[in-house]
Amino acid sequence: MVRYWIGVASKEHVERGMLGGFAQVCHGKAGPLNRMKEGDWIIYYSPTIKFGQKEPCQAFTAIGKIKDGNAYSFAMSEDFVPWRRDVSFVKSRETPIQSLLDELSFIKVKQKWGFPFRRGCFEISQEDFQVIARAMEVQS
Repeated sequence: MVRYWIGVASKEHVERGMLGGFAQVCHGKAGPLNRMKEGDWIIYYSPTIKFGQKEPCQAFTAIGKIKDGNAYSFAMSEDFVPWRRDVSFVKSRETPIQSLLDELSFIKVKQKWGFPFRRGCFEISQEDFQVIARAMEVQS
C-alpha cells in the first residue's frame, strides 16, 4: 500500500536534496525514513528559505517518489552523519500553503495551521496528497 508523507525542511535544504536525489528529515533521524517504503511519495514543505534564518517561504517546494533500498547514513561532516533515503523527484511548481489551508484535512485548526509541521515528518492521506500535487502541477 502506497503511503504519503510530508517532510519539513528549509527551501535551501530541499534544493540540496533534489540535486542529490535524496530525502533527509528531522535533522537526520533514521526513524521517519525507515517507515517509508519504495513507491511511497514525499512532499516537502519549507517554512523558511534558509535553515536557521527567519525569512519565510511557507510553501510546498518539492515532491518525489521513494526509491528502492533502505535509509543510509551519510557523513556531511565529521560530527554530522544524518540518515537519507533515495528519492526520484518530479517536476513541480512551488506552491504557497496559504492557498490550500481550507482543503487540507491534516490542518485541523486553520488559525494554527503551522502546528502539524512542527513534527518534521508525518503521514498524510491520499486525498491531501492529491490536493497538494494538483496545486504543484504534478502530472499523475
